[in-house]
Amino acid sequence: MNRLLAFAAAAVALAATPAQAQDFAIANAHVATGDGSAPMKGATVIIRAGKVAAVGADVQPDPSLPVIDGTGLWVTPGLVAAVTDLGLLDVGAVSNSNDTRASKARFNAALDVAPAINPASQHIKVSRANGITRAVVSGGSSNSIFAGQGAIIDTGADPDPVMKPRAFQMIALGEGGARIAGGSRNASHAELRNALREARDFAAGRWSGEDNLLTRADAEALGPVIEGSQLLLIEAHRASDIRAVLALKQEFPALDLVLVGATEGWLVAPEIAASGVPVIAESLQDLPERFEQLASTQSNIGRMRAAGVKVALNAATIENSHHYTQYAGNLVALARMPGAAGLSWGEAFAAISSRPAEAIGMGGRLGVLKPGAVGDVVIWDGDPLEVSSAPLRVFIDGIEQPLDNHQTRLRDRYRDLDESELPKAFDW
Repeated sequence: MNRLLAFAAAAVALAATPAQAQDFAIANAHVATGDGSAPMKGATVIIRAGKVAAVGADVQPDPSLPVIDGTGLWVTPGLVAAVTDLGLLDVGAVSNSNDTRASKARFNAALDVAPAINPASQHIKVSRANGITRAVVSGGSSNSIFAGQGAIIDTGADPDPVMKPRAFQMIALGEGGARIAGGSRNASHAELRNALREARDFAAGRWSGEDNLLTRADAEALGPVIEGSQLLLIEAHRASDIRAVLALKQEFPALDLVLVGATEGWLVAPEIAASGVPVIAESLQDLPERFEQLASTQSNIGRMRAAGVKVALNAATIENSHHYTQYAGNLVALARMPGAAGLSWGEAFAAISSRPAEAIGMGGRLGVLKPGAVGDVVIWDGDPLEVSSAPLRVFIDGIEQPLDNHQTRLRDRYRDLDESELPKAFDW
């Protein structure tokens, strides 16, 4: 009890300082660095000027720094959620609060989610309380296979969540893209290649503007994709669709590709590994919802990783952000089942921390505890991949964050009420 009181006192002391990067140390904790290695026992993490300064079992905290006692606690880098719609909607079924899709827009590739992200969104607050400190945010495809330009955000309690706007372009292929493009995969691939060729012509000054299908704004937005300076995230699930995506580099060699979904990725894992294209894969999908997922298996991620594919967990299919760690934990359990392919603890945690960061070109900066990385730190009350564990404290860029949200306030309001205190509307 005394240690818990001291822990609470330290939290109050740090929270009382202004909202600026704090220098502090966390000592004697279970520390997972997020790089795929096993957790360290009795380790120390030092944060200075908003960045990780040192981490290790042999690191001694500076006596001049405030020290958080991590005995019995776990310390990890902040989680990186990819690909999500965080900040783009409040209630999905209410169109006025939903900015994920622009079904009547005259633009598609030129759409930019950054101005629409709401830092006061309860979804962002709940995700922060569940240890997610960074997110890869994308809109959805509607009247074109191009969903537009996504952003990388932090989930901090400040008015400017956008870390990197226009970080990538998002495209839907497979059944979804086929339906949007005209009813077949032929149409979606024709639309994609035509758009890339028109963007290439625009960049080279060969734009006529008369016979082009793209608007000028869309052609300009695709310029960085053609040059390879902007990531191209392509959602594809069927093995043949994945091969078609990999083949794009034959015509457009500068493309910097990332596969999203890849439900049947295990069937073509050696080809993906040879291409070097990272994958943000759906987790534990084994009940095919569509024909393009007929070969789905919960061992998909484990088999791809065993083949050498760089795999991150896709957060898009996780409705509740606390399931992000739960799904990673399930991949650890799969590794212990005869005939199944899962991940080690270190690799499973990396799949929700450093691997998503690497896929979006932020490797070494996000999702990892190493010198020079951002000071995103989460202190957990237990093993973060166990469903019963929860964050106690969250730091983003070395700044401690509030963990309250609508859910926690409702919990606190009704947890200890007796029947006599229920609202009058419930008297009946």
